[in-house]
Amino acid sequence: MIIKRTDSSDIDFQNLVKLLDADLAIRDGDDHAFYHQFNGIDLLKNCVVIDLNGTGAACGAFKPYSYDTVEIKRMYTDPLNRGKGLASNTLNELEVWAKESGYQKCILETGIKQPEAIALYEKRGYKRISNYGQYAGVENSVCYEKVL
Repeated sequence: MIIKRTDSSDIDFQNLVKLLDADLAIRDGDDHAFYHQFNGIDLLKNCVVIDLNGTGAACGAFKPYSYDTVEIKRMYTDPLNRGKGLASNTLNELEVWAKESGYQKCILETGIKQPEAIALYEKRGYKRISNYGQYAGVENSVCYEKVL
């Protein structure tokens, strides 16, 4: 397993995000267009890809949200590689990188139709918070934070 810090120009990251978007289109249904507008990857400078046997198997990213907070984005593990702890490894690497970069907190949004993601974040110490920003008042969204 190779954990790679990269940016959104990485082809493995781009390919995994395409799989993520296809999965979310099914899970989110009619709400997909609303969420999709907030998930562009063109400007992501802090991306992590986990490579297994020469293939991108999991990814995630963060972007600055405020002077002391980053927002975790684009977390995904290829279905063929789930159950191996890759999402947890990806999230850990993002948290370490954010802390090294001087940030003190991570926030994130996920959907209520993503129970695997909710379980991961709660297992990793994220606490549910009121929906922030564009997710305020959105019933299908749940938001979390973790102090680093």
